[in-house]
Formats: sequence, structure tokens, C-alpha cells
Amino acid sequence: MIDREYCVTMARYNHWQNREVLKALEGLSPDELTQERGAFFGSIFKTLNHLLWGDQLWMSRFDGGAGPGMDGMAGLEMTPTLAVWGAERFRTDGRIRLWAENLKSIDLLGDLSWYSGLSKQEMSKPKALCVMQLFNHQTHHRGQVHAMMTQAGLSTAATDIPFMPEDD
Repeated sequence: MIDREYCVTMARYNHWQNREVLKALEGLSPDELTQERGAFFGSIFKTLNHLLWGDQLWMSRFDGGAGPGMDGMAGLEMTPTLAVWGAERFRTDGRIRLWAENLKSIDLLGDLSWYSGLSKQEMSKPKALCVMQLFNHQTHHRGQVHAMMTQAGLSTAATDIPFMPEDD
């Protein structure tokens, strides 16, 4: 289904895209970042916080480390400013990259079991499917952020994987 190289590539891609999003958003005011824009989570900033929250939650399941320490609704407010988000995003992206780079083939086999706070039940799914969810979730919500950035009059950098710099 997937392998270590897929995970490393997607972790690199995630880091690159988050860095580009941060650069583009630094020109927006706090009011513009938190403005209701009709997206699923409302604002650019709430969507970014949700994405950070989700990445930390999935990584806690994959590497056994700390999770976000809050439920999904509180996760919409997990960082108070873009600067704090950027620092936490940098740390989380580093965690994802380190995890991906240290994967062994066997780490992607078998099932992952966890309690889902969202569905209020025990879950068990193939590990590889859960890893694909991590990266798909990032791309999905970052796409929403890009649409809101365009709505706010910002231009965005390339988002296609073939344009990812080699040194990222």
C-alpha cells in the first residue's frame, strides 16, 4: 500500500507547504486571520489550529509521544497567535519528519487501535491506512486554507509535489 519513502516524501511536502503558508500569512492582521470565511472551521486560523491538532493526535498514535492534550473543539484555539502556531508547527513537522525517516517496513503493517473521541468508540484500522489519513488530512485542510488565502487577496506558492525543492 505505502512504504517509508512515501512517508518521507509526504513529511517533506507537509513541512514545505506549512512553511510557505506561514510566510504568506505573516502579512495578515490577527483580525484577517480569524475572520469568518465560510469554511468548515470558519477562519484561516481555526483551520490551521485544527490541522496542527490533528497532526499531533495522529503522531501520538504513531510514535507514542504526547498528543495535543485537548479535544477537537478546544484544538481550534490551541495556539493564540500566528507566531506561536508557526513555532508549534515547526516542532510538529520536525516530529513527523523524524518519525518518517526512522520508519521500518514492519512499522506500517498490522492494525492501529485507539479510542476515537469524535465517534466515542474504540477503533482499529490498518496502520498504513491511518498513515495515509495523516497526510491526506493535511493536504485537504491546507487546500481549504489556500482557498481562504486567495479569498483574502494573498498569492500562494506552488503546491504541486513535483515543484518541492530538493533540499526540503
